[in-house]
Amino acid sequence: MSAESPGPSGRFHYWRLRFRVWRGNRPFWAGLLTLLGGLPIAYFPYANLTVGQLTIRMATTAGAGSLVIGVLLVVLGLTMWYQSVAKTFAGVAAIMLALVSLVVSNFGGFLLGFLPALIGGGLAIAWAPGKKPVEEPAPRRVPDSEGGASAPEPAAAGVWADEESEKGRHSAG
Repeated sequence: MSAESPGPSGRFHYWRLRFRVWRGNRPFWAGLLTLLGGLPIAYFPYANLTVGQLTIRMATTAGAGSLVIGVLLVVLGLTMWYQSVAKTFAGVAAIMLALVSLVVSNFGGFLLGFLPALIGGGLAIAWAPGKKPVEEPAPRRVPDSEGGASAPEPAAAGVWADEESEKGRHSAG
C-alpha cells in the first residue's frame, strides 16, 4: 500500500466490521468446530477410496446412523451460531453425539470428526457473552478555598488530604 491509498474499500471494511460484531455475540468457534466435525462423520461411511484399479469401500452396517450423527452435528453447529440462547443444550448434545460417533461411525470419522465436535461442544458450554465495559465517571472536582480553583476529590469520602496526613494513615509507622 502506498501512503496515498485510503486502505480497504468502504464496503469491504463495513462488512468485515459487521462480521466481527456478529462473531463476537455468539459462540462462533464452537459452532464452526461442531459443524466441521459433523462432515467427516457423515462422509466416511459412504466414501470410496480408489487406489489404481482397486476400490476400497468404507461402508459400515451403521452407515445411516453415521449420516444422522453427522447431520445432527452440522445442525447443532448452526444452532450455536443462530440460536446462541440454546448454546448449553447444543454443546451437551454435540459432546454426546461425538462420543456416540466413536462406536457408530468408524471411530468418529477416524477421529477427524470426533475431536472437533468434542472440542466445539466444550467451547459452546464454556462460552459466555462478554460484558460491555462500564465507563468510570470522571473524578468530581471540589472547589479550593483560594481563588475558586478546583482540586480532585479525595479518595476516602469525608476525609480531606491534610487530615489523612495528620492522622498518619499514609505514614510508614
